[in-house]
Amino acid sequence: MPIVVDVDVMLARRKMSVGELAERVGITPANLAVLKNGRAKAVRFSTLAALCEVLECQPGDLLRWEAGAESGAGAGTETAARAAAGAVADG
Repeated sequence: MPIVVDVDVMLARRKMSVGELAERVGITPANLAVLKNGRAKAVRFSTLAALCEVLECQPGDLLRWEAGAESGAGAGTETAARAAAGAVADG
């Protein structure tokens, strides 16, 4: 799906680790990795809101639409929604 997740970009800008972000947001590092690596098929608004609060950003800083984007990491981008993967839930 052509939705790309840029959590890694915001992590780098905030100089924050995946573990720290997961702890502050209240989700497991595994679920954050699913989102970050483009294997999530859904993200709860409460999770997105928590990510934005902790990273001090807007949803558009984390998610973007890219025509023709495929699942998985590639060229520095990662996709967000994938029907064959599980949803990222709160906690």
